[in-house]
Amino acid sequence: MNGDLDKDLKAIQQARRLAERCRVAQREFATASPERVEAVCDAVSRAAFKEARRLAEMANAETGYGVVDHKVVKNEFAARNVWDSIRKVPTVGVIERDERRKMVVLAEPMGVVAALTPSTNPTSTAIFKTLIALKGRNGIVLSPHPSAAKCTAEAVAIMSAAAEAAGAPSGLLGCLDGSSYAGTQELLKHYAVNVILATGGGPMVRAAHSAGKPAYGVGPGNVPAWVDRSADIPKAARDLVSSKSFDCSLICATEQAVIADQPIAAELRRLMELEGAYWVPESYLAPLAALLFHPDGSIKTRSVGQTAVALARAIGMELPEGKRVLVAPLEGVGKEHPFSREKLTSVLGFAAVDGAQRGLEMCIQMLRFGGDGHSAVIHSRDSDQVEQMAAHLPAFRIIVNSMSTLGSVGYTCGFAPSLTLGTGGIGGAIVGDNITATHLINRKRVAWEIAQWEQQSASQPAAMSAPSSLKASGDAEIDDIVARVLARLGRPAGADR
Repeated sequence: MNGDLDKDLKAIQQARRLAERCRVAQREFATASPERVEAVCDAVSRAAFKEARRLAEMANAETGYGVVDHKVVKNEFAARNVWDSIRKVPTVGVIERDERRKMVVLAEPMGVVAALTPSTNPTSTAIFKTLIALKGRNGIVLSPHPSAAKCTAEAVAIMSAAAEAAGAPSGLLGCLDGSSYAGTQELLKHYAVNVILATGGGPMVRAAHSAGKPAYGVGPGNVPAWVDRSADIPKAARDLVSSKSFDCSLICATEQAVIADQPIAAELRRLMELEGAYWVPESYLAPLAALLFHPDGSIKTRSVGQTAVALARAIGMELPEGKRVLVAPLEGVGKEHPFSREKLTSVLGFAAVDGAQRGLEMCIQMLRFGGDGHSAVIHSRDSDQVEQMAAHLPAFRIIVNSMSTLGSVGYTCGFAPSLTLGTGGIGGAIVGDNITATHLINRKRVAWEIAQWEQQSASQPAAMSAPSSLKASGDAEIDDIVARVLARLGRPAGADR
């Protein structure tokens, strides 16, 4: 008992020390020029990219999850693609001018970011969050998942050394040792922390939203993939199997069930089998479900991020060579259909329905059953159908004719490159965006007068029903007003614009 208490007290003290140190460093970095910010971020990006494989190997060894080569891709994506996407985004000084409304917008850092990172994508998430925080002149303290604490701490150490060598103040980056949840709780509620960036399991995200701080959290993904009769079936089959097997389905936007249009369902299955999918025999479905889920439907940790081979071995099922994904037939959606749940491992549900309307209904059921606001996939050559379905799907990322795992994060599709995917209000988050650097700055607006209020004389009081005395002016009238105001000030029109 005393040992646990000592551990908690040490973790609390560490959180306080790192948050306060980061606050001091961030206030100095808040004055950095755009050139200094770019130099620091570029150094961090290069250092993380260089160590992408070593960090991937550490993450795989520490957590037991996923595929090393795929983790390398994620680390490189976080270090290079994310940085390339935000490099030219203005986050210092004046970032916008509105000549018509006579306004300028300036960027202000949020301050100290408390960042929760998951066990599923630990090092890539740490790299991503550090870069988007630094780009806005913020400091960041990361709280890793206990089962991925060492690899996350190593990633932060690499980036911190690179940042300081490039001119960042000491203490701008910090990382808890992950030894106690008490440390995380203290960090989230500490006075020096200004905003929380939470990626992880449900309890951690709920803790972030309950900390009394502004927070960007994410919700779970239960991603349906509709394959229409008009789709490029060979490509759809290839994308589905490649996406589901990528890092053993550890990215939350991975497809969880295929919903195939009845006329092409058999052909899709045949092609998916050629790509490495294996339809689980009925006698093994119950053991597989028991391996994946607790009786209440929550995910069993031992099943997370495992290969199809490892899962088959665990239930005593022989698996033909070359199979990458286990496929379970799906008769419906809900508690009585376990394979309709989110599965952070190499298992995919499969259902066949007749027509796009039936497909849409089942996709919506999937999202409502644990994936509200997250992502959905459509394989179709019918653009009108895509837009009609997208209008009704309760998801903020609709991936079309691509693999969801890498499409949703902005690798194969045009979304902002990100490893924190918002689920909007319906998913318990504040935004439905792919979180990026612009979410970690505040915007200060400076506005010049563009209209004058004319006070009514006492002898001519305005009627109670009269419209506001603030003039509603067209563009030409606004330009005339601005010119007259500037003339009174002795300045020519167009000056200081």
